[in-house]
Amino acid sequence: MNLDKYIYVVKHINLKTLHFNFKYLPFKKALRLPFFIARNVYLKKADGEVVINSRIRTGMIKIGYGDVSIFDKKRDRTIWKLTGKVIFNGNTDIGHGSCLSIGGLLELGDNFNITAKSSIICSTNIKFGNNVLISWECLFMDSDLHIIKDENGIVINSPEPILIGRNVWIGCRCTLLKGTKIAAGSIIGAGSITTNDISKNSGLFVGSPPRLIKKNLTWS
Repeated sequence: MNLDKYIYVVKHINLKTLHFNFKYLPFKKALRLPFFIARNVYLKKADGEVVINSRIRTGMIKIGYGDVSIFDKKRDRTIWKLTGKVIFNGNTDIGHGSCLSIGGLLELGDNFNITAKSSIICSTNIKFGNNVLISWECLFMDSDLHIIKDENGIVINSPEPILIGRNVWIGCRCTLLKGTKIAAGSIIGAGSITTNDISKNSGLFVGSPPRLIKKNLTWS
């Protein structure tokens, strides 16, 4: 290990980083410290299961770091609450102030990135493809959290998976609710609310409900 990498690793070692790695991973994998956990992360419930489906590399998954200029990263606490299962498929950055409450199955693709202060509430299944970028203050929620029944006592608001394709950019303050499906290569404009399957087309979607306004786009 060269000096720069050594300094980088030492900078990110703290009790939460050590606890997280050795809590969730076998001993030999934990020694590689694939998870870097910021000091202001609140490990509200560290149960459930964590799986890394890629080559283990030191610091490949960062939780609670980053810096967005309009937020105070020192005061914005990241919350981790896990009773279900999270699958990491590669490099991951979950920015400061973000909140994860996972009771179901959450799967994150390679190069998954939340900039800051977004929330994922997963009771059944939420899946992100590779190269997904999520801006700040977004909400993902695959259930309504409370049951609604009709006059016959039949539940009418059962949870539904959220499925996000690869190479998707989700703008700031978007809300993606149960049943949302987004095609690979899409862009969801800031402030949009999605509650249904828009995966038949790829392009720029805006509004609530989102409408397709431009096809054949690339983003970086």
